[in-house]
Amino acid sequence: MATLKKPLITEKISAMNEQGVYGFAVEKTATKPEIKRAVENMYGVKVLDVRTMRYAGKPKTRYTKTKIVSGFSTPYKKAIVKVAEGEIIDFYGEI
Repeated sequence: MATLKKPLITEKISAMNEQGVYGFAVEKTATKPEIKRAVENMYGVKVLDVRTMRYAGKPKTRYTKTKIVSGFSTPYKKAIVKVAEGEIIDFYGEI
């Protein structure tokens, strides 16, 4: 089971990248020490701080030709990671 699912690349988090703060979508059961170890192993940086947030699924409704389909979007957990000064994580290096 992978702790880190994907990096979050939004306008707000991209602006925080200049201060050494990065966002990741993580496994719902992941703890802060697990997230810290996963980021340090994957990107080779020193992590100073990890903050986590849990997002519930929001109700969604689709109107189709035959019926109304109701459900929820997928719930997820977000981790905001601060790395040591002078270190960066390059998400676009492999492209």
